[in-house]
Order: sequence, then C-alpha cells, then structure tokens
Amino acid sequence: MAGTMGASAAVLRLLSDYKHVQADPPEGCSAAPVSEDNLFQWNAAVSGPEGTPWEGGIYNMHLAFSDNYPTKPPKIRFVSEMFHPNIYSDGSICLDIIQDKWSPIYTISSILTSIQSLLADPNINSPANPDAASLYSKDIKAYKRRVRQCAERSIN
Repeated sequence: MAGTMGASAAVLRLLSDYKHVQADPPEGCSAAPVSEDNLFQWNAAVSGPEGTPWEGGIYNMHLAFSDNYPTKPPKIRFVSEMFHPNIYSDGSICLDIIQDKWSPIYTISSILTSIQSLLADPNINSPANPDAASLYSKDIKAYKRRVRQCAERSIN
C-alpha cells in the first residue's frame, strides 16, 4: 500500500493506525485513507452518541496528516453540517488533544472516540461557535432542536 512513498515514520504509523482501525474499530466510528496511494488524506465518520440529540446521525469528516505525524496532530474538519459549541463554522474542531495537548500516543481510533464524546459533552468555556455555546447554556431545548436538524440532514 505504501507504494513509492518510502517508509517514512509517518507512513509506517499511518499504516499501523489503519490496520488498527480496520481490525478493531471504535464503536460508532470508521476511518480509511481516501485512496490507496495517498495515506495522508483520510475520510472518517462518527455516529451520534446514544442518548444525545446527535443520536441517529452519521457525521463525516476529513483528516489531513503531515509528514510529521505522529509528532504533529492531523488537521480534522467536519464536512457534515454541525451546530456545536466546539466546532467552528468551517468544520474545524476545538479539541485539546488535537491542538495544544497533542501526544503521539493518540491514534486515529482514540481521536475519533474523543471527537464522539465531545459531541455528547461540549466544553462551553472555550467556544468555537459562540452561538451554539450561548444557546446551549441559555436554552438547551432550542440547542437540541438545532442539533436534531443536523442529525437528520446528516443521513439524508
């Protein structure tokens, strides 16, 4: 699968992460390279956590890895429409483990699991989407209605 790319540390790690996510995918998560000749671009999806307004939705994202992976985190962006306190309007995610608290111990599986739990448990103290954070703290019912709309659109 690595083809002519050479055996850089990033390629070896991405192959290892890919094998792991194939053999033992985290519940409700999937991820794979966009194509066999480019291990540095991935498509991934997480399903909405049960018992949350996200439940029933499938949320797609794009992961971009650099030659410095796993020393540097991937760039991750939702391509599904999202209304969440920690997700910017362009789909980028405000999550400490893919920013300032990154560590090479995190795998693609653990990143997806963290993103999935972020959906259920937003951090409104560092909002990427001030409107969503404000609605979440002031009118949880209205927030849940907006999220349900995202969930319904994600599967249609």
